[in-house]
Amino acid sequence: MPGRGSPPQKERSRPNDTARRAAEFTHIATTGKVFGPVLPAEVSWSPRTTAWWQTWRECAQAFMFTGTDWDFLLDTAVLHNELWTGTTGVAAELRLRVAKFGASPEDRLRLKLEVDSDVALSKQPQTQVDPRKARYLKAVDA
Repeated sequence: MPGRGSPPQKERSRPNDTARRAAEFTHIATTGKVFGPVLPAEVSWSPRTTAWWQTWRECAQAFMFTGTDWDFLLDTAVLHNELWTGTTGVAAELRLRVAKFGASPEDRLRLKLEVDSDVALSKQPQTQVDPRKARYLKAVDA
């Protein structure tokens, strides 16, 4: 009848769509292993760059990196070192380069990488809750 709105649309298969989208992702987990080379000793690296490099060597996606990936990441480490020693003009290039490796959650989503959270969460340090705040957390069931 006229005036009753549009006809009902065919129902979508939401569970199937969700399963298909989930299957498109590569699931990875942090193994605790260290991959890749150490930073070359002939360069004076900032402590922040040394820690950054170690983070990349231990990250979940590091097992997938090839030799050329590590070379590219080493060139990126030079830019990171420049940034942390005062050359801020390299920040944009650094951001673009680390995005290619999945540095942020948004980058990993674009690359269709999913870090399994149960392993990642178990590696996070546990924080102590202030006893005064605990009663408020208990009240909201957190």
